[in-house]
Amino acid sequence: MTKTAALIVIGNEILSGKVQDVNSPYFCQELRKLGVNVRRISVIADDPEEIGREVSQCSETYDYVLTSGGVGPTHDDLTILGIARGFGQPVRRHPDLEGILRDYYMGTLNEAQLKLCEVPQGATLLTREGLSFPVIRFRNVYVFPGIPEILRKKFEAIKEQFRESPFFLRTVFLCAQEDRIAHYLTAVLRSYPNLEIGSYPEAGQVDYQVKITMESKDQVYLDAAYQYLCTLLPAQFVVRSK
Repeated sequence: MTKTAALIVIGNEILSGKVQDVNSPYFCQELRKLGVNVRRISVIADDPEEIGREVSQCSETYDYVLTSGGVGPTHDDLTILGIARGFGQPVRRHPDLEGILRDYYMGTLNEAQLKLCEVPQGATLLTREGLSFPVIRFRNVYVFPGIPEILRKKFEAIKEQFRESPFFLRTVFLCAQEDRIAHYLTAVLRSYPNLEIGSYPEAGQVDYQVKITMESKDQVYLDAAYQYLCTLLPAQFVVRSK
């Protein structure tokens, strides 16, 4: 079975349009390369009750939950509190995180900095070479910061633990509108129901109008479905494939 993931983007700045979310597209692309199927993306406010509900529900439904945003020293960094409430756990200071921060700040920490030591009780720390500050994991929930550069560095450090069997992909470019090829795609899915197939019109392209993608974790199954589609499509519709 393909492992599934939910992404939860946390921050009023995303919902108000002050900041554009670039983290969920990054996660989608990287998790797909690792063979994980992203099934849900949520964008929610800096509200601990809402965070708790969303995280706990996603944790029950999907294999992995990755959050971004809402971790830091300020009043609106409420992700840790929200996760703790969602699972009925208290928030505590993790001694290892406190030790890392005391070394970084040369022994003196203020209350805002100490907030960075907080985790839901029962959380574990994922430490890897090159990471100055660990990734916090609570059950199947992985907590990432909202700053894209830091998020990417942290994910790169731990991403191999998400690796599954890969998806295989075939792409067909067509010079035909969707309404002229929709019945061919339906016929392919009728014969190959476990195939993931997508149809994407792309305006402004010089040589094609629609891109068809076909994906499966079974290379033989994918190749057979691709060959069947090729027998159905009129030759003049096909610009190229890969």
